[in-house]
Amino acid sequence: MASDGSGKTIAELITTLPEEERLILTLHLVNMISTAEIAEKLGVPERAVVSVIASGRSRLIALIS
Repeated sequence: MASDGSGKTIAELITTLPEEERLILTLHLVNMISTAEIAEKLGVPERAVVSVIASGRSRLIALIS
């Protein structure tokens, strides 16, 4: 798997994210669940799920850079 300069894999970096981002990113990116389905499962607005995915991706990119 791809790794950053410190030798951590993407999977290891995901584990460092806050719980909410880790859960939603895993559901969306790994399990391929749509934002609408995630929102329904968690009982939150879809807009909130989209926002958490965006912030989680940004945080991962910062960790990799």
